Amino acid sequence: GRVKDINDIDLLISASAKLVRTVLGYDRVMVYRFEEDGSGKVASEAKRHDLESFLGQYFPATDIPRQARILYMQNPIRVISDARGLRVDLLPQAEERAAPLDLSFAHLRSVSPIHCEYLRNMGVSASMSISIIVDGRLWGLIACHHYAPKTLTMSERIAAEMFGEFFSLHLLALKQKRKLDIANEARRSLDRFLQAASHRSDLDDILTAALPEFQTLFACDGVGLLMNGRWTAIGSTPPPGAEEEFTRFITEVADGRIWSTKTLSEDYPPAAAFFETVSGVMAVPLSHLPRDYIFFFRKERLQTLNWAGNPEKTYETGPLGDRLTPRKSFALWKETVQRQATPWRDSDFEIAEAIRSATVEIVLRHNELMEEERSKSDVRQRMLNEELNHRVKNILAVIKSLVATPSQDEVPIQDYIGSLRGRIHALSHAHDQLTRGGGGGTLNDLLQAELLPYRAGRSLIEIKGPSVTLDARAHAVAALVIHEMCTNAAKYGALSRDGGSLTVSWEETSDGDCRLHWRESGGPTIGPIGRKGFGSALVERSIPYDLGGTSRVDYHPEGLDAEFRLPGRFLNWEAETVSEEPNPHAEAEV
Repeated sequence: GRVKDINDIDLLISASAKLVRTVLGYDRVMVYRFEEDGSGKVASEAKRHDLESFLGQYFPATDIPRQARILYMQNPIRVISDARGLRVDLLPQAEERAAPLDLSFAHLRSVSPIHCEYLRNMGVSASMSISIIVDGRLWGLIACHHYAPKTLTMSERIAAEMFGEFFSLHLLALKQKRKLDIANEARRSLDRFLQAASHRSDLDDILTAALPEFQTLFACDGVGLLMNGRWTAIGSTPPPGAEEEFTRFITEVADGRIWSTKTLSEDYPPAAAFFETVSGVMAVPLSHLPRDYIFFFRKERLQTLNWAGNPEKTYETGPLGDRLTPRKSFALWKETVQRQATPWRDSDFEIAEAIRSATVEIVLRHNELMEEERSKSDVRQRMLNEELNHRVKNILAVIKSLVATPSQDEVPIQDYIGSLRGRIHALSHAHDQLTRGGGGGTLNDLLQAELLPYRAGRSLIEIKGPSVTLDARAHAVAALVIHEMCTNAAKYGALSRDGGSLTVSWEETSDGDCRLHWRESGGPTIGPIGRKGFGSALVERSIPYDLGGTSRVDYHPEGLDAEFRLPGRFLNWEAETVSEEPNPHAEAEV
């Protein structure tokens, strides 16, 4: 197929070497890729069948010095027709003291004598190099060798230069596509993490549980988490006891940025004790605090590099002193590389940046929630302090009322004392539920406890509704409200006189909420309501503010009518229905 239809980088590199050799007729065509250290690797090769293969071999960085690489960036094609040919100076210069004519962009520009000697040492008579420039950097070369002098026509040189530009653009597009595919997969994983973490406050536990999924985002052997001074790790990581000094070193050198190395033992000498399990590290900050990081680890990748000759520089002494000379031997020379991990790629850094952005967002949201919760807690504490003062006064008033109210019937004093003691105990039980909250409880039990002190009178009390359990938070809020309603009913409403009637009922709404009705009748006529006190504010505001529900209290002349709505997320509904019919002949127990 056509080169433009190739969608794989390795296939593009392989096909391009074959295409250039077929079109231009060189004995050997190599696609030569630069490594991080400047050395080059033959990534693909198309050659004459009788030639020794260079495929997979490395060439040292000194084979292409810095000044040559600069020229490759300026002029994308360099042609040597005959490495043994004479170099001819251009004469005359424009002025006697003028600089030599700049031939950087000339196709026929001669090259360094050292490079010609280098080619002759390889047995090469003619060569051509096409620059592969990707994203503004010299990615590699398409290097062509011929073992006899060879001259290209102008049209062939132009075609070679255009193919180099096309190859560079196509390679860039494929690299970007691969990075985008990897980033999209990482984003999907991070989206799942963000969705799971968005409504939870236990950030440390969320990140710890997500470590296995984070490990799938990278080609790595282990993951470590340092959060609020706590270390958690899975896979191949620093051994127990070494993580404290290791994380201290990383947080110092990283300084709140993404930091990586493929040779940890060189950057951090104590890592020589565990280089087999950890040689590569990428540290990703999780927040703006320097102590929070997630670490990705790679094991040592023991590898043997096949060099085209000894990569060490060689010198010879001449009349002008030591002189760098090109290598004379290109026989296979093996080097074993130790204490190095697989290098981190550009796509790895993009994923690391996506992780950093996602976790920083979660940490910020977590901090906002904590601040909001602290603010609510402060408001709640002030309300509780005010309520405590109000509650003590109310309880003392109720007890005073119980003690001062004469018995309706002639009963022995001991029976009266026992009944009074029971009523005070019921008040104490309700107050304990109010202050402790416990682990929550049923709405029916809460109502029974709060209304128990008033059942000894001649008022009619009816409680009915399905069985529903309130969690600790809703139970505490409901206890405040119901206790206040009971107190008001006993002081001013239906429970303050004989013949009064109170009906408390509740039901489950279609969306799982609890709608609670409180209806009083038969009590004193309710006149116009003046300034409302703290108790009324507590009844009307507690459920909306603390639970996000609603409260409505209407003061009709014939009796108070109220409705409260408790959100379903605080409730657990059961199939059983609670129903307690009023006793029209209720009598005092004293």
